[in-house]
Amino acid sequence: MTNPIDAPTLEKPLLALDRVTKDFSSDGGQVARALDEVSLSINKGETLGVVGETGAGKSTLIRCATRLCDVTRGRVFFNGTDITDHHQSELVPLRKRMQIVFQDPYGSLNPRHRVGSIIGEPLVIHENAQGTELKDRVEEAMKLVGLDPAASDRYPSDFSGGQRQRINIARAMILKPEFVVCDEPVSALDVSVQAQILNLLQDMQTEFGLTFLFVSHDLDVIRHMSTRVAVMNKGRIVECQPTSELFAAPQNAYTKSLLGC
Repeated sequence: MTNPIDAPTLEKPLLALDRVTKDFSSDGGQVARALDEVSLSINKGETLGVVGETGAGKSTLIRCATRLCDVTRGRVFFNGTDITDHHQSELVPLRKRMQIVFQDPYGSLNPRHRVGSIIGEPLVIHENAQGTELKDRVEEAMKLVGLDPAASDRYPSDFSGGQRQRINIARAMILKPEFVVCDEPVSALDVSVQAQILNLLQDMQTEFGLTFLFVSHDLDVIRHMSTRVAVMNKGRIVECQPTSELFAAPQNAYTKSLLGC
């Protein structure tokens, strides 16, 4: 099978990992390998779905891809630039261009902060926005995700799970990023609400040309959202194909087993 990073594309990938390995050391000196020679690429405007069982390495992949943690070996590229060895101060401008929608719509919001403050915080940090500009941008972001701007003075506890996830999405979108990581964004929501959030993400991708790394254990969600799918097992990508091809004719034995379940 062709290495996904070497697959032909019309333009350079927005994000690429080249043989990335990540080891974690315990206090006892033992080493656990979370990622093992992982290579992948994500083209501008597409959604790469990543699926695998618990412990497959999906969360570590997210952290390495967004440089929230260092890699042990290998290289990470964003828009053609090698960011593997960038210090945190060098990554600050990059944070505006890549954002994360977290899994837990409850734990990812500070319960002591008002919603307007939560959504506007990235603007304060990255653009020093304040006053009328900050207020207007927060209202714009809330409208974008289907929330009433009049609710900006309320606290997260006043909202339902689906509304809290919309708050998370508004916070991620307020900086107008190019690349968004969706880390199990609907797994904590009721089935009736999941479709609303997925449709919202797709609408925003179409409107703003977003590129998604979409991580989930739910095969139906992955099938619905993804342009291509990468299957992870024990820290490795065992198969990466266009979505329709992977579901119709999986090549790897683990993929066949996963789909069979």
